[in-house]
Amino acid sequence: MNAPVFELERDAFGQLVLIDAQGERHPGVVPVRAFPLTAPDVGVSLLGSDGRERIWIDRMDALAPAQRALLDAELAVRDFAPTLQRLHAVSSFGVPSTWRVSTDRGDVSFVLKAEEDIRRLEGGALLITSAHGVQFRVPDPKVLDRASRRLLERFL
Repeated sequence: MNAPVFELERDAFGQLVLIDAQGERHPGVVPVRAFPLTAPDVGVSLLGSDGRERIWIDRMDALAPAQRALLDAELAVRDFAPTLQRLHAVSSFGVPSTWRVSTDRGDVSFVLKAEEDIRRLEGGALLITSAHGVQFRVPDPKVLDRASRRLLERFL
């Protein structure tokens, strides 16, 4: 399958601009992954400011390096999800509770509103959503230290 023909650039305001195969400019496009956790480099849609899809990208590795770099930078901001590396403490074993954790982005405290905010993903991974909507990834709970696993197991 051929990659779609288009160009990407940033405008003076830092927004992505899509230039489609007909040369039409679409300012303010937003890249959205179809499967951000399980297949982040497969299936990316570029949505116009009206929310309609302008371009579908089957595979990110089919893009030119400059296009890929622009999309990767934009997606990194959109898909901010720190990886939980250690669970230091929880305020209580009921919810809501305040969790103190270390992530790949630094130490942080957040509130877990409900046990349903811990989602099991394919392959045993977990996705924990804070009261403020920040999602913390746990790719493999088995690799956490013993104390972290014991605290986490109380909520699973």
